Amino acid sequence: MRTLMVRIGGMADAKARFVKAGADALKGDPIAATPTLNFASYDDMHRVLAPARLAIVRALAGQEPMAIREVARRIGRDIQAVHRDVTTLLNAGVIDRSDGGITVPYDRIHFEFDVSAAA
Repeated sequence: MRTLMVRIGGMADAKARFVKAGADALKGDPIAATPTLNFASYDDMHRVLAPARLAIVRALAGQEPMAIREVARRIGRDIQAVHRDVTTLLNAGVIDRSDGGITVPYDRIHFEFDVSAAA
């Protein structure tokens, strides 16, 4: 099962994971490569993975590659707006483009972040 991990955290968090992976590699421990999107804040994540864009991902999930026009028809949105959203999702690595259209290369998307009260 291929999972896309979505995280919110700063550079220190990403660096700590990178250093741990390096230390594990030096010890000879196997390291699972997990596709990951890191965002600095919830707002940054929401700009890329807004509900309308996640609707596109849901429409593509488990399907053969699909034309943007068909995605727009399935979710009931304007093709130009869907095209803009697809471009954002392609650039972020959430979806892929092939000769047959666009597709989701993941079986699931896992969101991993904490929400806490402001200080």
